[in-house]
Amino acid sequence: MKIYKILGIVTLGFSFLLGTASCTKGYESANQDPGGATEEEMDRDGYRLSSSFRTIGNFIIPVEVNTNQFTDCLLGGSYGGYLADSNDGFNGKNFATYNPEDHWSRVMFNDIIPKVYAARKSVSDLTDDPVPLAAADIMAVMAISRVTDTYGPIPFSQIGVDGAMQAPYDSQQEVYNELFRMLDNSIEVLTERPTEDFSPKVDDVYGGIVMKWIKLANSMKLRLAIRISKADPTLAQQKAEEAVNHIYGVIADPSESAYKSSPGKNPFRVVTYEYNDGDSRISADIASYMNGYNDPRREKYFTPSQFTSPTITNGYHGLRSGINMPGGGAIKLYSNMNVSVDSKLLWMNAAECAFLKAEGALYGWNMGGTPEQFYKQGVELSFNELGVGGADQYLKDGKSKPMGYKDPMGLHSYTGSPSDITIKWDDSDSQEKQLERIITQKWIANFPLGLEAWADYRRTGYPKLMEVVVNNSSGTVDSKRMARRLPYPQLEYEDNRENVLNAVNQHLKGPDNLGTDVWWAKN
Repeated sequence: MKIYKILGIVTLGFSFLLGTASCTKGYESANQDPGGATEEEMDRDGYRLSSSFRTIGNFIIPVEVNTNQFTDCLLGGSYGGYLADSNDGFNGKNFATYNPEDHWSRVMFNDIIPKVYAARKSVSDLTDDPVPLAAADIMAVMAISRVTDTYGPIPFSQIGVDGAMQAPYDSQQEVYNELFRMLDNSIEVLTERPTEDFSPKVDDVYGGIVMKWIKLANSMKLRLAIRISKADPTLAQQKAEEAVNHIYGVIADPSESAYKSSPGKNPFRVVTYEYNDGDSRISADIASYMNGYNDPRREKYFTPSQFTSPTITNGYHGLRSGINMPGGGAIKLYSNMNVSVDSKLLWMNAAECAFLKAEGALYGWNMGGTPEQFYKQGVELSFNELGVGGADQYLKDGKSKPMGYKDPMGLHSYTGSPSDITIKWDDSDSQEKQLERIITQKWIANFPLGLEAWADYRRTGYPKLMEVVVNNSSGTVDSKRMARRLPYPQLEYEDNRENVLNAVNQHLKGPDNLGTDVWWAKN
């Protein structure tokens, strides 16, 4: 299989790698000038370890611009309701209209799996200190979970076992069991060493602070538990309660949120401003919700649109996704993403954790509070993290609803609104209505994590999004349910045919196309 051939001599599976975190021998760290350092000195000071460690993180929200464009702008942005394509050269071959070319849909599979695996093995080759090894596994879980949530069954536990480069697939349920096992192992290792911080030269997310890595691991465990809440409710409740009730718990304050610096320009900035004057713009979906709510977070997320017609009141005008994009410069006048070249990349924030706890509490799980308490906490944390005031007044608004969409160009307006969900919590609402309220505010707080939003949509149906105007799927995708997954790359059918066919026949439970549900998608 070509994606694994690049690994060369790699012969160890992920399940073996996670076991290395139980080793006890540490590496030394010293604050020395790297100039002229020998290989031995570089190993001791953590410079080579830093490169491999950070490489894993580089593929959670990809820092490389082209990879990020395919995974988080064109795919996640479109399916998550955050971004819309604004390059008419994409017409007829994009994710948004359910007809992506193979070289678009293969990126998440072909780029992430082998590179994360190779970097994780390199970390274990460079140190047997259990602390950075545990943190490396947490990052690997974050990266690989995005891949399995995109495709379903993937090669995972048997990658490279016995020298085999054509790896069998695990079912998505088996992948999730492995991901939980990796997180549990990392949490155990780090909980035993809460003060054994490692070199900030290695860690560009938390500066080597172990306590924050423990909270991130628990938070990721909670995210995955909520993800499978309908597919395996017993395991979901167990893992969620373990995470929340752990001695150090989950991320609870913006100071604990996980952000990563990009080694170059922020990739979202390049995609939305520099590629062809911006290949993406803000989606009409999130703009319509936030306009209807008069949400003060808009100015943090969006730039005002640039329409100058006297009939158009300038403001935050999103571009509708899933259309045949018009040519000319007018498509670049829609609101853009408010992102700087040096903006950090969000992995997970405190607000999301509060909304996850709100959903768990809604199901009767022991989250330490009520759905209403955590819902309000999530909104407040989002406002605080963005430096925006007015959360109290916002939470009291029981009248405002998402706004109908009027296209400034008069081409793709949407009659009515996809949802009538309000902001104010109402205990008298049905559980389903309360779930929609939680997911809607979680979606707003999680911008621009489009793959997270797409996952929530597939498992809950929320937030309610506008149907695409153009569906080029030849009947494989129901416009009311949207795309459910991506098909496997053509390279898999060429180089790993037996294993990919077995995965489709035994694990996928449907044809290998965009219309087949992944394991946990029960909506």
